[in-house]
Amino acid sequence: MAGGEGTRLRPMTANQPKPLLPVINRPIMEHVLRLLRRHGLTETVVTVQFLAALVRNYFGDGDELGMSLYYATEDTPLGTAGSVKNAADKLRDDRFLVISGDALTDIDLTDMIRFHRENGALVTIGLKRVPNPLEFGIVIVDDHGRVERFLEKPTWGQVFSDTVNTGIYVMEPEVLDEIAAGVPVDWSADVFPRLLARGAPLYGYVADGYWEDVGTHESYLRAQADVLSGRVRVDSDAFEVSPGVWVAEGASVDPDAVLKGPLYIGDYAKVEAGAELREYTVLGSNVVVREGAFLHRAVVHDNVYVGPRAHLRGCVVGKNTDLMTGVRIEESAVVGDECIIEAEAYVSSGVKVYPFKTVEAGAVVNTSVIWEPRGQRNLFGPRGVSGLVNVEITPELCVRLASAYATTLKKGASVITSRDSSRAARALKRAVISALNASAINVLDLEAAPLPVTRFHTARENAVGGIALRTTLGDPQSVDIVFMDERGADLSQAAQRKLDRVFSRQEFRRAFPGEIAELSFPARAVEDYTYELLRCVDMTGVRDADMKVVVDCAGGTSSLVLPSLLGRVGVDVLTVNNRLDDASPTETLAERRRDLQRLSELVSSSRAAFGVRFDPVGERVALVDEMGQLISEERALLVVLDLVAAERRGGRVALPVTTTRVAEQVSRFHGVQVEWTSTAVDALTASARGHDMIFAADGRGGFVVPEFGPTVDGLAVFLRLLGLVARTRLSLSQIDARIPEAKLLRRTVPTPWAAKGVVMRSVIEAAEHHRIDTTDGVRVVTEDGGWALVLPDPAEAVTHLWAEGTDVDSAQSLLEHWARVVEEAAAT
Repeated sequence: MAGGEGTRLRPMTANQPKPLLPVINRPIMEHVLRLLRRHGLTETVVTVQFLAALVRNYFGDGDELGMSLYYATEDTPLGTAGSVKNAADKLRDDRFLVISGDALTDIDLTDMIRFHRENGALVTIGLKRVPNPLEFGIVIVDDHGRVERFLEKPTWGQVFSDTVNTGIYVMEPEVLDEIAAGVPVDWSADVFPRLLARGAPLYGYVADGYWEDVGTHESYLRAQADVLSGRVRVDSDAFEVSPGVWVAEGASVDPDAVLKGPLYIGDYAKVEAGAELREYTVLGSNVVVREGAFLHRAVVHDNVYVGPRAHLRGCVVGKNTDLMTGVRIEESAVVGDECIIEAEAYVSSGVKVYPFKTVEAGAVVNTSVIWEPRGQRNLFGPRGVSGLVNVEITPELCVRLASAYATTLKKGASVITSRDSSRAARALKRAVISALNASAINVLDLEAAPLPVTRFHTARENAVGGIALRTTLGDPQSVDIVFMDERGADLSQAAQRKLDRVFSRQEFRRAFPGEIAELSFPARAVEDYTYELLRCVDMTGVRDADMKVVVDCAGGTSSLVLPSLLGRVGVDVLTVNNRLDDASPTETLAERRRDLQRLSELVSSSRAAFGVRFDPVGERVALVDEMGQLISEERALLVVLDLVAAERRGGRVALPVTTTRVAEQVSRFHGVQVEWTSTAVDALTASARGHDMIFAADGRGGFVVPEFGPTVDGLAVFLRLLGLVARTRLSLSQIDARIPEAKLLRRTVPTPWAAKGVVMRSVIEAAEHHRIDTTDGVRVVTEDGGWALVLPDPAEAVTHLWAEGTDVDSAQSLLEHWARVVEEAAAT
């Protein structure tokens, strides 16, 4: 019987059938076949269904084992009896034995057949006494071995015996007449009770030998240990070189390696000096164990590389997997076939890493890696903690994240929470709130609210932080969880690392029953935000300008604020998509282009001063000038910068290093100084808090209005833009026309994680005769004022390059040169 999927053993059985799982370097089914041969049973039919071709390809016709194998394939699962019926044409001539191909045993089959024959049985069921019979079918027999009763998967209150059904049967061929063909039929649930009811001679043979149903990861490890301990007899071609240390042919073990048996080293494996193999460790064929590695109760399948100082304890590692330097894999963890676990990665107890996955260097993996292609090094990405809804970002993950965040705060503190209009964010926020309350953190929930409103209240309420959930821009299947500090800004790098450490260790604080915190809902969240915004932003001249503007809310949460805001401003406003859309909380690139085209048409046809489109959480904006022309994000930064600088005639602006240096020309012309910042999430916010700061922007539609707050705020910049345009009496196209064109180009180069350090060192070495700036990445400045920036991506295996020159050709030449440097370094 070799057709089962072995779902409880995944990921070991994710891409191979359970009977092919190795025990002491041989498939379980091979041990079973060798047992049959020892008892003279050489004519064997193998029933196959799940990944049947792999079983057939491995065993062939059985000639190498001195047996004759035939295969009966099921198109669909037919059950334990139905699969035997499917092979009836090979079984009708004589008494036959049924045995599982995925249970390790050395039961005396010859004696069981004798018992069957002497009792004149129609069916003899192999029985075994076990300490915990709950997971098996109990069979009760009388003093002569005749079956009296069957009980499938009992509770403890139903346990009347400790003799369980092993799934080994001796049968007379007429039993096959009791089974309907082509439909699922089970022996214990269907056939045996029917035979028992009519008094057929069913007997139970209580076996003395070893039997282990290898159905779980724990039983799989236990079976390996039992073979090494001599509790079960199996054939082995290894040599016992010292007590309990079995080494197969061609294996190379350095004399300075530490071996403490019982253990097994497969053929052509290599164990280097300084490696330590402890009890119940099993190495497959061609495994390499480097110096300083430590393995204890670890089962390592074929062709695995175990790097220097790797630490494996009580785990299973699938074939063709590479474990790099310093990797740690803990108790009950399973790493599937053909994975790469990069240097210093940590796989926690019980974690399952499915086949063909990569765990990044230094990653701490506490949850199973199933669907996602890699285990991430960092919890945080450029948008907070992001992932697919109910795949990577689940309610369980939200509880752990919120618990970790709460653990970094004092008991009794308050946290602001909010969400966008999506149903996923609404459901996941409930998990966040419950975890915060259970950790003694009070929650002030704004429900659905624009992200700027959440940041505003986090900074002004008696709160120590905030959490907002939003749909990932452009990806309705994913969600971002944004964590904020007491000022409403994204967590700093240091705070992210602290939260990451608590999350990785799962050292969560829990409140005592009397400390469970409260959930409340601030009553005037939008009104308070609107009042303060109008108080801080200069709206002089707006009412007198008689302006018309077109506003697209994108079906997002900004529609909750704009009615009360615009009612007090005094402009003629045409709004579109001014409602919450919980079914489509974000848009695809095609939908965004369509809506921007519609906005352009509305602006030009209505003769509006300009148009603005908010993102679904009201944080970023896209601008359309009075001619109906979309202003690119790069040009929008320059246009708003020029308006602010021209009016203020002094002060400082904060811009990321990836911004065109035309911004420096614009600022210098108006007597304003530029402060260059890194591209890190919190860097712009930190700079915007500085003295004499009048403007900040990230070049991706995000603008900061420092007089109102230090964080990106689409609603605030919209209000500020109204005042600037009203007072300057110039249109956005006129402002744009007076700003020089930028010659800024960009490229992304694939870069393996392990090569990023080499790449940056190579860039520094190649730039030794140039002026360099290391605010973020490496910016190389040429003599003619051109520059190139090389910046490794913090979340993906790529390196980003920017280049700007006096013309497009010089910028392209710069970009090509530094791209070659990066590509050559990445390839070494």
